[in-house]
Parts: sequence; structure tokens; C-alpha cells
Amino acid sequence: MGDVLILAEVKESGLEKSTFELITLAKQLAKELEGKALSIVLGKDPTEAGQELRRFALDSVYKVQDPALEGFVPEVWLNTLEQVIKELRPQVFLMTHSPVARDILPRLGLRLNSTVTMDCVEVKVDPSDKRLLRKKPIYGGNAMAVLKCKGTPEIVSLRKNSYPMAQADGQVSELKELTLKITKDLVTQVLETKKRDIVELDKAEVIISGGRGLAEKEEFSQLEQLAAVLEKKGIKAMVGCSRPIVDKGWMSSDRQVGLTGTMVAPNVYIAIGISGAIQHLVGMVRSKKIIAINTDAGCNMFKVADYGLTEDYKEILPLLIKKLEETL
Repeated sequence: MGDVLILAEVKESGLEKSTFELITLAKQLAKELEGKALSIVLGKDPTEAGQELRRFALDSVYKVQDPALEGFVPEVWLNTLEQVIKELRPQVFLMTHSPVARDILPRLGLRLNSTVTMDCVEVKVDPSDKRLLRKKPIYGGNAMAVLKCKGTPEIVSLRKNSYPMAQADGQVSELKELTLKITKDLVTQVLETKKRDIVELDKAEVIISGGRGLAEKEEFSQLEQLAAVLEKKGIKAMVGCSRPIVDKGWMSSDRQVGLTGTMVAPNVYIAIGISGAIQHLVGMVRSKKIIAINTDAGCNMFKVADYGLTEDYKEILPLLIKKLEETL
């Protein structure tokens, strides 16, 4: 039997959306490993987040509460998670592939004498030996590797939007508090925290993405206009792009969709002038509805699209914007 433990990350607005993906994966793996699905939440007072986690039918929800865990201080969180894992002894430990994971997981793996696999898009159990098969992009997203590693616990960070979000099902888990020795001797001190405006594509309901088919940087203004119309109607819409657009310097990397950018799964994904390279498709194929606009009828994007238009976007977008303004 092997238990699966996830770290639930919390922001000002509550639990991170990606935590609910971890719950989905943890339940799948725990069932195959004949173990329990567990979660841990850290903070100055993570009771509210812990109570929310109880609604997702995990076998147990744990919290560690201490003033030293306010905010993210790498050494404090690292020492705390090391103690948590040694006490709960899970076979698998999962985190979202976030800045927190990138900071502490390699060091956690070293302390626990285990192997860490970062930025996975799929995790399965090998039935022959009950070890994890960890799938992740390599060579800049040009290939996918499936890895099996030594060491316990098996430590993995999961890329956002790789799994569907778990839904509360009425069963309530028990919330338990772990009493640990929180180490406050710091090598690093946080002197100031500054907020930086970044585009979080994975939070959008509608994404309008442009690719190499847009000949000039200025042509993205039509995509921005379409997003603005949707925003006025209360729909969270954002403009994204494919990798060639970032390479040209037309848009920032936080707007790139794909294996080397952001994995997204919006309600609607509109691909304009995007041919559909595999690196891009993997990053958006879980979108609920995909609309492709491209004059090349043979492009790969049409193979995954629910709706397709083989017309010039310069003619389509103004009509679409006008119609939305009239009807929404």
C-alpha cells in the first residue's frame, strides 16, 4: 500500500486552482497503489483552506500552523515539508509546478535521498512494480520522455492544466493538525515583497491566440479588441500566442500557449493563424471548445478543432466583434 500526499498551495483568494488538479491525480494514484489520498496545507493559520479541502473526499487533510509559515520563506517551508514527509511517510509526494516547487523540491529530494521529476504532464503507475511513470517534455518541448526513478518518496511536480479539476462530492474528510518543530534559523530573509503584473492565461475563460499567420505585430490589436468586447460582457478573456510570436518579440513569454509556455484549458480557445505544431496542441487540446481560423485547410489545428473557418481572419474578426457587441 502506498499513500499519495499533495501540498495545497494558497493565495490571497484561497486555494490555487491547480490544487484541485492535484486532488484528481492523487485519488487516481492512491487507488492504483491501494493507499490513501492525503493533503497538507501550511500557513500562519491555514484552517480556512483546510476546511475547503475537506469537501473533496480525501482520506485525510492535514495542516501545519505557525507564524513562521506566513508567506513563503524557502528554508522554513523546506524544513517543515521534510518533517511532514518523514512523519506521514507517503510513497508519492505531489506539488504543482510553481515557483514554490521550483525553489524547494530539488533540495527536498536531496534531503530525502530521492529523485525529483519536475514539470510532468502525466503520471501513471507501472502495474509491474507499482512505481511511477512520469511523462514530461524535454528538448524544449520537441519530445516527451517517460521516466521511472529510484527513491521513496517519489517526488513529482505537475504542470498546471494537465488534469481536470476535482469536484466536491459531499463526503467530508477529517482535518488534523500536525505539531512540528518549525525551524526559524534563516539563511534567507524576505525584506520586501513586490507584486508583478503577469498574464495568467490558465485563469481565462476564453483565450484568443494568434500565430505566424498574423503578418504584423499590429494585427494583434484585433485580437485585443475581441477580448475587450468579451470582458465588457463579464467574460474573462485574454490574448495568447504561439511560440514564433514570442520568438519575434511581439508578445511576452507569459502569453505563450504550449509545452514551452502555459498549459491551458479554457471554455473556449480561438486559434487564429496557428498551424498546430504538436508543442502547441498539447498545451491547449483540453479546451472545452476549440475554434480555428486559418486559410490553410490542411493545418493540424483543424484536426482538433470543434469549429473551423478557412477564411481570412481580417474579414472574420470585425464581423465577429460586431455580432458580439449586438448580442451579448
